[in-house]
Amino acid sequence: MIRLLLLMLLIAVPARAETVVAGLSLDEIGITTSFDGSSVLIYGAVRRDAPEPPGPPLEVIVTLEGPSGAVVVRKKNRQAGIWINTEKVGVAATPSFYAVASTGPLAQILDPGEDVRQRISVPLAVRAFSGPLEVADARPFTEALLRIRMAEGLYSLSESSVTLVEGTLFRADFQLPANLIEGDYRTRIFLLRGGIVIDAFLAALPVRKVGIERTIFVLSQQNPLAYGLLSLLIAVSAGWIASALFRLLRN
Repeated sequence: MIRLLLLMLLIAVPARAETVVAGLSLDEIGITTSFDGSSVLIYGAVRRDAPEPPGPPLEVIVTLEGPSGAVVVRKKNRQAGIWINTEKVGVAATPSFYAVASTGPLAQILDPGEDVRQRISVPLAVRAFSGPLEVADARPFTEALLRIRMAEGLYSLSESSVTLVEGTLFRADFQLPANLIEGDYRTRIFLLRGGIVIDAFLAALPVRKVGIERTIFVLSQQNPLAYGLLSLLIAVSAGWIASALFRLLRN
């Protein structure tokens, strides 16, 4: 009886006619002292179990998202001749890096309801506020956060930058800035028709410190005392060497 019910459910659920198969040009990004940014190519193809359906054309949206963390946005006002923080808004989780690339303008290819459900566009990457709001209108604070991170190259929107060849092959190029933080980055690929997401693909892109930077970072996390003593030793040694060189130059 159970097998019969499962079979009936499988028959009742239609198979997806179009799915995405994709890959990344890099398996991992290593951060060193000389790291000045990187580029990532995300490519893929649309697999079809049937001929391409008529109607709206196929669209593709690709996002690349860094690790999220809590952020406090503060507003300064001038009082008694000095600038001080007067208001603040806490954001529970916002990506450290977020980039969106698409085959066309999001307003034309993405249904607003789908955007809310999937959190695709840059403004929706900012998650819920943390704690009770202390201001009447939090929108200026989130807009300021987005504006600052876009100016720093941490948030970006590249509409019509995804190349879709014959409705099957696609590619998206992302530029990563030098001020990346370590963690697991996430890429998402959405296939859409008529503004509705018909399939999605998810992949991870680790970003890690490598070499001596990795050793120092692990030491600071796992043995803070040894890290502090090592930092003190390096500082004393650097001061002694600088002093010795100065005396040598004077003589």
